[in-house]
Amino acid sequence: MSHQFNRTILREYDVRGIVGQTLNPEDAYALGRSYAALATSEGAKRVAVGRDGRTHSPELEAALIEGLTEGGLIVVKIGMGPSPMLYFAVATLDVQGGVQVTGSHNPADYNGFKMLLNGRSVFGQEIQDLGRRAAAGDWSEGRGGVEEVDIVDSYVDALVKGFDGKAYRIGWDAGNGAGGLVLEKLVKRLPGEHYTLYTDVDGRFPNHHPDPTVEANLADLKKLVADKQLDFGFALDGDADRLGAVDSQGRVIWGDQLLIILAAPVLKDEPGATIIADVKASQILFDRIAEMGGKPLMWKTGHSLIKSKMKETGSPLAGEMSGHIFFKHQWYGFDDALYAAVRVIRAVSDSGKSLTELKDEIPVSVATPELRFQVDESRKFAVIDEVAKRLANEGANVDSTDGVRVNTQGGWWLLRASNTQDVLVARAEAKDKAGLDRLMAAVNDQLEKSGVAPVLADH
Repeated sequence: MSHQFNRTILREYDVRGIVGQTLNPEDAYALGRSYAALATSEGAKRVAVGRDGRTHSPELEAALIEGLTEGGLIVVKIGMGPSPMLYFAVATLDVQGGVQVTGSHNPADYNGFKMLLNGRSVFGQEIQDLGRRAAAGDWSEGRGGVEEVDIVDSYVDALVKGFDGKAYRIGWDAGNGAGGLVLEKLVKRLPGEHYTLYTDVDGRFPNHHPDPTVEANLADLKKLVADKQLDFGFALDGDADRLGAVDSQGRVIWGDQLLIILAAPVLKDEPGATIIADVKASQILFDRIAEMGGKPLMWKTGHSLIKSKMKETGSPLAGEMSGHIFFKHQWYGFDDALYAAVRVIRAVSDSGKSLTELKDEIPVSVATPELRFQVDESRKFAVIDEVAKRLANEGANVDSTDGVRVNTQGGWWLLRASNTQDVLVARAEAKDKAGLDRLMAAVNDQLEKSGVAPVLADH
């Protein structure tokens, strides 16, 4: 037996595609067989499996488990829940790896798989190797089995362990994603008043798309905070590994601004520690980390890439503009929106100020949000290569950590290929509106030279 995956689903840091088009149960089975072969070759015997709340996740989970068990693994099923709950299971149960069936923050017709093995994320070249293994039918044979474990309550226990924050009035929006059940249990354990939206899991996402990096998706949370006059609000993405936040005035606290707030107590506890942020983060963040005595490190976007770099550098805290926040300090090193929210509450409490005051203290620049430009999947990396060559010929000051981040006297702009969607992602930051307009003109010029229309994608 062998299997050929659609090449577009083997992404940089997970496997993801459109169900019924590029991804189907046969792919899930083949991935299970290929992952089992890799895992057993490393001595693994037991792996945890979880799934999100998408309508097709149960079917994909069943096919995945069939592949894993036929490949010789014992599967520990933890049921439906957020991706971080699967990561927690891998960190705390007697297993050597884990797979979460999830489409993350993507639209309802997407799904995919996030994989862990022997203390690392399976990403990059290893995902391509799984594809080659499937194509060659290089699979292990065995007779595994299935066990079921309910881990929700122990996960919630861990989320609130050592909580030392004050009582606040907080709004929460689960976006009908997989974090809803855990969120309802969590707020009962936290002090203060809590108001929740859309905690019923519905893989069709009937209220709004579960991606808190798009400000339009925070409209209901902002309204809740305003109507109830709350201290602040949090939003989760589809599998609750990305956190969005708004202050009492409904202003968005972006991922890099959250990291500034979260870094203060961490650096108090671990002076001089390395704090990692991705290439989309504001220069204000990197400067502020240095001012607080930390070592700022700019790294590639992507949860697996960040986790790998944290391990390499011993970093206690990292974050992305997309709202992935990774705590090794007092936690396990994985990205977890619910745990990050708990830590924001603690950091605000520790500061003696309100979240609104902390937002006010962050220096103001003029920056775009993440701008997404639709591009054919087969062209997105080629466009970045073309832009990089043109910039090199112009002698521009370019950081090529991930895509191209161009530094100028008036600010910086970034263009990179998304690893999860068929879009190019751009961002720019300047001291004033005129400077930002100049930077965005440069971005649009590069896009047009590569035949990409400077029109924002729908999602």
